[in-house]
Amino acid sequence: MAAVMLEKDKEEKKRERDATLGERLPPLQLSGLSLQDLQNLCKDLHHKIDVVDEERYDIDAKVVKNSKEIENLSQKIFELKGKMKRPALKRVKISADAMLGALLGSRVKESVDFKANLKTVKKEEEKKEEVTDWRKNVEAMSGMEGRKKLFDAGQ
Repeated sequence: MAAVMLEKDKEEKKRERDATLGERLPPLQLSGLSLQDLQNLCKDLHHKIDVVDEERYDIDAKVVKNSKEIENLSQKIFELKGKMKRPALKRVKISADAMLGALLGSRVKESVDFKANLKTVKKEEEKKEEVTDWRKNVEAMSGMEGRKKLFDAGQ
């Protein structure tokens, strides 16, 4: 549907262009003119072309001037809004006291002890196993203790 609409717009613009050119430029009647009349017609057409080229050049110069002025004004507006490009920030190592001093100003005179506000956690001491005969531990670890009993019971 968009392609059909685009095609219709192209045809309409072409018809408008042809109608405008038909109004502004009547068709040339070259038949029956003498050599002198043809030369006068060519000179007249060249003069009109020169006038149109001068106007086109003047209009082009005005457009360039206006676009530069618009660019300068938009740059001034951009600068007045203060949205200049920000520089890349660098990491700064700072102590907690210096940071609080920078944030709160002169209100904080003594250093703040952060550790004082923390809860203390008591660690439970691990119960140590008493060391007994090492052979019993090895048998218990290997899983052979139950089999040894079965073996001894079978004999």
